[in-house]
Amino acid sequence: MKQIFMVAVLAAWAQFSWGQEASYQLSSHILDINKGAPAADVKIRLSKLDTQTTSWVQIAEKMTDANGRVKDFLPEDGTNHQGIYKLTYETAPYFKEQQQDTFYPFIEVIFEIKDDKHYHVPITLSPFGYSTYRGN
Repeated sequence: MKQIFMVAVLAAWAQFSWGQEASYQLSSHILDINKGAPAADVKIRLSKLDTQTTSWVQIAEKMTDANGRVKDFLPEDGTNHQGIYKLTYETAPYFKEQQQDTFYPFIEVIFEIKDDKHYHVPITLSPFGYSTYRGN
């Protein structure tokens, strides 16, 4: 009887935990407007400003997927993520792989999270220019 109960508990737990998809407060996307395609395999570092020391603390480092996206910065796990952040896009290796010269070896985008809403920071990229905005 005890084994049957344990199996039922484990089955219920598995259904609950596997049915939940993780959500994240911050994502990014890179569109290479020179090619008209997403920029895959670009390293992006996320750092947060430590207001006590006024220095940047690296939180995560991810690579863009085939669609030029990183969807999983800052897990929504009850943590208050308010603060000033910096995304650093390592563009030099990306353009080197394309055999393309670039003016920007990396791009830093600094922004502030003020609430618990989702923040999406996309950039449109070319070898000699870029643009960014707050997406959704």
